[in-house]
Amino acid sequence: MKKVGGIVFILILLAVLFFLNWYVYQGVKTLLPEAYFSKGKITYWVLAGGISLWIGLTFFIILQEGKISTTSQKSLNLFLTIAVTQLTIIVFLFGEDIYRTVSAAISYFSSGFSSSHAESPAVYPDRRKFVSQMAFAVAAIPFTAFVYGILKGKYDFRTIRKTIYFKDLPEAFDGFTITQLSDIHAGSFTDMEAVKRGAELAASQNSDLFVFTGDLVNHKADEIEPMLEAFSQIKAPYGQYSILGNHDYGDYSSWPSPEAKKANFEHLKEQHQKLGYDLLLDENRIIEKEGQKIRLMGVENWGVGFQSKGDLEKSLVGVADEEFKILLSHDPSHWDKQVKRHPKKIHLTLSGHTHGMQFGIETPLFRWSPAQYRYPNWAGLAEFAGNHLYVNRGFGFHAFSGRVGIWPEITVIELRKG
Repeated sequence: MKKVGGIVFILILLAVLFFLNWYVYQGVKTLLPEAYFSKGKITYWVLAGGISLWIGLTFFIILQEGKISTTSQKSLNLFLTIAVTQLTIIVFLFGEDIYRTVSAAISYFSSGFSSSHAESPAVYPDRRKFVSQMAFAVAAIPFTAFVYGILKGKYDFRTIRKTIYFKDLPEAFDGFTITQLSDIHAGSFTDMEAVKRGAELAASQNSDLFVFTGDLVNHKADEIEPMLEAFSQIKAPYGQYSILGNHDYGDYSSWPSPEAKKANFEHLKEQHQKLGYDLLLDENRIIEKEGQKIRLMGVENWGVGFQSKGDLEKSLVGVADEEFKILLSHDPSHWDKQVKRHPKKIHLTLSGHTHGMQFGIETPLFRWSPAQYRYPNWAGLAEFAGNHLYVNRGFGFHAFSGRVGIWPEITVIELRKG
C-alpha cells in the first residue's frame, strides 16, 4: 500500500511539473525567433522533460529510503529553484490570460448577434511579447536569490541580539547573556571550514550561558563527528546545555533492528557529552550567580504533528512557583499548546525547529515565510501574558540545501530587569 501511494504521488508530481513546463512554454514561444523556433521547442522540452524525470526519480528514492541524502538535496535544490522561478513567470502569463479572455469576451458580446456575427467571430488576442519579457526578467530575481542561497546563503551566519525585560528577574542576572544555537543538522554540511567559521562566531560572543535547542543531526549520531572539535570550543562561564529535537531520535531513517536504533540514540547522547553539553531530558538545573539563582529546564521533543516525548511537568519537579524559569523546548508549538498558559509562569522559552522554512522575506516593516502557515511563531520573539518565546532560525539546513532571505542564526539574548 505504501509503495502504491508513493507511485501515485510521483505521478501527480510529474503531472504538476508538466503543467508548469507547459504554461511557461506559452511565454517561451513568444520569445523564440522564427528561424530557431523548431530547434528551440525541441531543446526546451528535452531539458524540461529530463529535469522533471530526474526530480521524479529523486522523490521516488526519498520515499523508498525514508530519508533525504546529500545527493537528494541537489535535486531538491533544482526543483525548488525552478518551481519558484516558473511560478513567478506564470503569475504574469496568467494575468495576461485573464486580460486576453476578458478582451475576447467583450469583443464577442459587443459584436452583437447579427447574422454576420458567425462570419466575423471575436478574435482572441495574441500573447504579447513584452509581457513574456517582463515575466522572465522579474523571474530572474528569485532565480538569482535561490542560486545565491544554495551556494553562499546557507553559510551566511548572522548574529541576532535581543534584549528582554523581566520585572521579577533576580538582580544578579541583570545583564546576563545567553548564546543560543539550534538545528545544526550536521548531516547536511559539506563545507567544514564554513561550519568552523560559524562555530567560532558563536564562541566569540562570550556569553554567560550557552544553549543548544535540538536537531544536532539529520539521522545518525556519527554525522556530528567531523564537527565535534568546532562546536566543543563554545564555552560559557555558567555552562553549556542542550536538548533533543525531532531528528535526534533516528525516526526518519531505516534501521536493521530496534536495537540498532536504540544504540544510535545512546551514541547521540554520548556525542552531547563530547561536545561539553549537559543534555537535559525533562530535567532542570540551578544557575546560581552572586547567591541568587534561576532555573534552566529542558524537555525532550514535544511538537504538534511530531513525536511528543517531552514531559513539562517532570522538568518542573522541585521548581518553586516564584523562581525565574527558562525552558529549552525544540518545537515552538509546545509553547503555544502547553507552556504559555501553564500555572507556573515560565518566563522565557527558547526554541528552534522551523528554520523559517529557510525561505522568506524579512525587513524592518514586513516579513513573510511559508513557515507562518504552519507555525504561529516561526522566528524571533513572541510574548503572552508576560511569558516570552524566542524561536531561533537555525544554524544548519535540511532537505533544501540553501537559505533564501532567512539566514542561519546565532542568537544572543540579554536578560534585563525592568
